[in-house]
Amino acid sequence: MPDLAAAQRALRITFGFEDFRPGQAEIVDAILDGSDVLAVMPTGSGKSLCYQLPASLHGGLTVVVSPLIALMRNQVAQLRGYGVAAASLNSANDPDENRSVLDQIARGELRLVYVAPERLVKPETLDVFKRAKAALLAVDEAHCISQWGHDFRPEYAALGGVQAALGSVQTVAFTATADAATRAEILAKLFRRPPAVFVHGFDRPNLRLAMRAKSGGRKQVADLVKAHHGQSGIVYCASRRKTEELAEYLRGNGTKALPYHAGMEAAARSRNQDIFLQDDGVVMVATVAFGMGIDKPDVRFVLHADMPSNIESYYQEIGRAGRDGLPADTLTLYGMGDIRLRRLQIDDSDTADEQKRVDRQRLNALVSLCESPRCRRQTLLAYFGETAQPCGNCDFCCDGAEVIDGTIAAQKALSAIVRTGQRFGTEHLTHVLLGETTEAIGKFGHDRLPTFGAGREYGKQEWRSIFRQLHGAGIIALDITGHGSWAVTDAGRLVLKGSAKMELRTDTLTPATRKATRGAVNATALADGAPGDTALFEALRRRRSELAKAQRVAAYVVFADKTLVDMVRRKPATMAEMSAVHGVGEAKLRQYGETFLGTIRQHATGSGL
Repeated sequence: MPDLAAAQRALRITFGFEDFRPGQAEIVDAILDGSDVLAVMPTGSGKSLCYQLPASLHGGLTVVVSPLIALMRNQVAQLRGYGVAAASLNSANDPDENRSVLDQIARGELRLVYVAPERLVKPETLDVFKRAKAALLAVDEAHCISQWGHDFRPEYAALGGVQAALGSVQTVAFTATADAATRAEILAKLFRRPPAVFVHGFDRPNLRLAMRAKSGGRKQVADLVKAHHGQSGIVYCASRRKTEELAEYLRGNGTKALPYHAGMEAAARSRNQDIFLQDDGVVMVATVAFGMGIDKPDVRFVLHADMPSNIESYYQEIGRAGRDGLPADTLTLYGMGDIRLRRLQIDDSDTADEQKRVDRQRLNALVSLCESPRCRRQTLLAYFGETAQPCGNCDFCCDGAEVIDGTIAAQKALSAIVRTGQRFGTEHLTHVLLGETTEAIGKFGHDRLPTFGAGREYGKQEWRSIFRQLHGAGIIALDITGHGSWAVTDAGRLVLKGSAKMELRTDTLTPATRKATRGAVNATALADGAPGDTALFEALRRRRSELAKAQRVAAYVVFADKTLVDMVRRKPATMAEMSAVHGVGEAKLRQYGETFLGTIRQHATGSGL
C-alpha cells in the first residue's frame, strides 16, 4: 500500500503542487492507512484532493458519491487533465457513453467513478461496483445525509446501506458545513465502524466579509460589481424574477451578466453555466439553484442581493469565492423584509416542529451576524464553536465600526412598540417616532402618544437599522402571524426600565451611500512584478479561455488563476522551468506547456521585455 511519501511525490508529479495544504496530509495518511474518515474542512481547502490522490495511487476503484452532474463533469475533466483515469455515470451521458464507462469499470481501467446517490442505490449499479470490488467509497457534500443539514437529501440517507452492500468498504466523507448535530447524524447513518474524524475549522481568511443594510437598491449591487470589472462573480437573489431583472440591469451597465434559476429551460441554464465556467469576467446572477458543484476557483466576489436563508447557507454560498486562496470579496445586503420573508418560509414549511426550531435558530444567528457590533469573522466563527481575534479582513475591521450607548434610542423604540399595543411593524413605528401623520396614525390616534415625534434625531433608514439591531440583540421579537409586528422581550423590558444598556453601531445610523471602498482584486498584484505583468496575465487568460472553449471544459480545468499568477511571477522560458510552476504536473506540462510558453514569449517580444 502506498505511504505518505509516495503521496507527496504524486502530489508534485501528477497534480503539480509542491506541498499539501493545511490539514490535507493527515487525512491522506489516514486514508492510505485504510481508516474510515469523516472530514469537515473549509470550502477551498482541497477536500477533493484528499480522496483523489489516494485513488490515483492504489490499484482499486474509488466510487465517488456526488450530488450534481455539473460537479461530476468538472471533477472528471480536471482529473483527466492530470492524467488520472476517471469517469462518471449519470443521466446526462448518452447511453453509449454510460455503456463505455461500465465496460471500463469491468476491465479495471478506471481509478475513480463519480455517481449520483439516486443511481448508486439501484441494485444494478451496486452489482457493477460489487463485481469490480470497489476499494473506497468517497461521499462528497456529506451534510446532505443529515436531516439537520441545510441540503438534506433522502437518497443520501441510504448510503449506509450502500456501504454495507459493498462489503463494508472503506468509507470517507467530506463536507464544509457540518455542525455538531449534523456530524453526529453522519456518523450514525454512514459508518459501521468509528472513523477518524477531522474538523479543520471554518475560517476562510482570504475572504473579506461585509454586510450592509439595503439602501440604494440596484446601485449597491452595481457598485461592487463595477469594483470587480473583468472578474468572475456570483450575485445571489431570493427570486427568479429578480435574477432576470438584475442581470439585465447589470448588462445595461456594461457587465457580462447572465441569469440562472430553476425556472429556466435546462438548455439555457446549461449554456449560461458553461459560459460562466469557460469565460473570464462573467457575473452569474442566480438563485440558490446555482452553486453546489460549481468548483470554479477564481470567483473573485459573491454578493447577496437578498439575505440568505440561514447562516449555514450564507457560509456555503460565500465559500464559492476565492477557492484558489487569492483575495476575494463578499457582501450581503439585507433588510427587514428579508428577515420577515425567511421567517415566513420556515413557518410555512412542511418540516417538523423541531426542525423549524433549529431553522429559526440558524436564521437568528444570521440576523445577529448582520447586526453584530464586532468583527464579522469573530461572530461567524463563534457560531461554529471557534474563537478568533479580530480578523483585519471584514468591513468592521477595515472600515471601522464604532458603537455608542444607544439606550435612549432603544427606549424610545421600545416605548413606541408598547404604547401602540405591540401590534405594529417597523414602518408604522418609524412614522410614530418621526412624528409623521399617515392615515393609519390618524385612525389609531397615535399622533396623541408621548412618543409621537420623539425620535426626530434620526431618519427612516436609521430607525430601520435600530429596529434590526434590537432584533439581533434579542431585545424585540418579530410576530410572523401578526404581519411583522414587534413585541418587547424580557431582555427588552430590562432596557426599557433602565436596568440594562443597549449599544448601537454608529455606521448603520448613517445611510450607507459609500461606494465599495475596496478596489478590484487584481491577481497579478500578488506577483510583485513589472507593470507589463497585468498584460501578460490577461494574455494567459485569453489563451486559457480559447483552449477551454475548444475542449468544452471549464477554464480552470486547463489552469487555475493561481497557476497563471505563478507563470507571471516566474516567466518560464523552457519546459523544465514550466514544470516548476504551481499546478503544472506531468500531464498538463505535456498538453499545455509549449502553448503557454509561446504566449509568454510572444508577450516578451511584443512588449520589448
